[in-house]
Amino acid sequence: MSIKEFLAKILAKYFVWKIKKRSKSPIQAQRKVFRNLILKGKETSFGKNHNFSKINSHKDFVRNVKVKDYEGLSPYFNRLVKGENNVLWPGKPLYFAKTSGTTSGVKYIPITKDSMPTHIKASRDAIFHYINETGKTAFLNKKVIFLQGSPVLEEINGVKTGRLSGIVAHFTPSYLRKNISPSWDVNCIEDWEEKVKQISLETIKEDMAVIGGIPPWVQMYFEKLKQLSKEKNISEIFPNFHLFVYGGVNFEPYRKMFKDLIGKEIDSIEYFPASEGFFAYQDSQKSNELLLQINSGIYYEFIKLDEMKLKNPKRFTVKNVEIGINYVLIISTTAGLWAYNTGDTIAFTSLFPHKILVTGRYKHFISAFGEHVIASEVENALKQSLKKSQLKVNEFTVAPLINPKKGLPFHQWWIEFENAPKNEELEKLASFLDKNMQIQNAYYKDLVDGKVLKKLEIIVLKKDTFKRYMKKRGKLGGQNKLPRLSNDRKIVEEI
Repeated sequence: MSIKEFLAKILAKYFVWKIKKRSKSPIQAQRKVFRNLILKGKETSFGKNHNFSKINSHKDFVRNVKVKDYEGLSPYFNRLVKGENNVLWPGKPLYFAKTSGTTSGVKYIPITKDSMPTHIKASRDAIFHYINETGKTAFLNKKVIFLQGSPVLEEINGVKTGRLSGIVAHFTPSYLRKNISPSWDVNCIEDWEEKVKQISLETIKEDMAVIGGIPPWVQMYFEKLKQLSKEKNISEIFPNFHLFVYGGVNFEPYRKMFKDLIGKEIDSIEYFPASEGFFAYQDSQKSNELLLQINSGIYYEFIKLDEMKLKNPKRFTVKNVEIGINYVLIISTTAGLWAYNTGDTIAFTSLFPHKILVTGRYKHFISAFGEHVIASEVENALKQSLKKSQLKVNEFTVAPLINPKKGLPFHQWWIEFENAPKNEELEKLASFLDKNMQIQNAYYKDLVDGKVLKKLEIIVLKKDTFKRYMKKRGKLGGQNKLPRLSNDRKIVEEI
């Protein structure tokens, strides 16, 4: 065991002990975060406009600060982009994380001197939990790769701007710097397909132990490696590869495909990061639950998904949330986001410590007939259905067909398979999918039983269809993700 590995085990034990101790008192921890946020925000334009000097409790905060999404806060964001100081947080942002919005075009999310360390700390703590639980440290002496956006940053009125993953690349821990791939020049390639090709050529002979990134883009990397190595599986190319770190999308629809590509089961750690903050991470290999980061400069509020359309929905805190309910995640942060609707939906699986599962996106759902199907339901239905099938799914999205040429309306699943399915395989999968959807969503079952909807249908797409679709939209690679479902047919019509 190297000195680096020995020290990592000691640090892991210490940090995990601290985190577990803090997780037992989330209400107190969140109160402290809240007080600090209000204190710092008092002298900002936003704080003055929203009576921060009179806010002493969560009740005061709810009364003075309404929940808003990016568009709602855009007047303040626009002032930041123009170079103003003390708008949402003291001083100027350290960075703007540039991301694509579904309704607002390009978004510029501020990252401040106070918020930047929390992105790094959460990632570190997730690894420390893994080391402490498994005792595995050999990967610290081997190669690590994170497929991420370009670290090349532009400047907007003195503030460095780029993709979050590209910004984070500038903060690689010193103990990993020599081991990290790809090289700086390759990482700066903007064209995603060319980048994946060059990364593959650069790493194919390296001793990779940890690979990280959004699953569909890592899948592209694996397939390119197989192509270059003449169809070896990934564990033959990288015998010491044993840890996959991912975030951004649910891994379950990809799990079977990844097992076949890799050639064996490996450990994995799920992150729940966003440009707005690093919210949670998987803290144990024994469960897929994510530990909510209650001491990372983020004050959390939660609104029940089915109450979001109310004029003044109740805003819950860690003090009064319940297990098993879908909430929309609302945050206030040291980056100057105030009662900000992230658009993410989560459900608690545990309290004290507070652990969650990510269930989808508030704007990504199907409720053409009142069923309100969410991402986690379609993903779980597909996962269960594939257990009884040899089929491998690369990617999929679901949309309603409200006015078919004849017969009842239905949900249409657009699926890209690794290999073209036979008719009988497709029929069985569609049947399993519909049964599992009825188990996942009682409203969907009622609509099918009541002859309002007929059973779902599957549209088979050629391989790489979704890849071409994302490329056409300029969203191939990086942090970009395909919506699992939508309440209209915009995506499938473009496809």
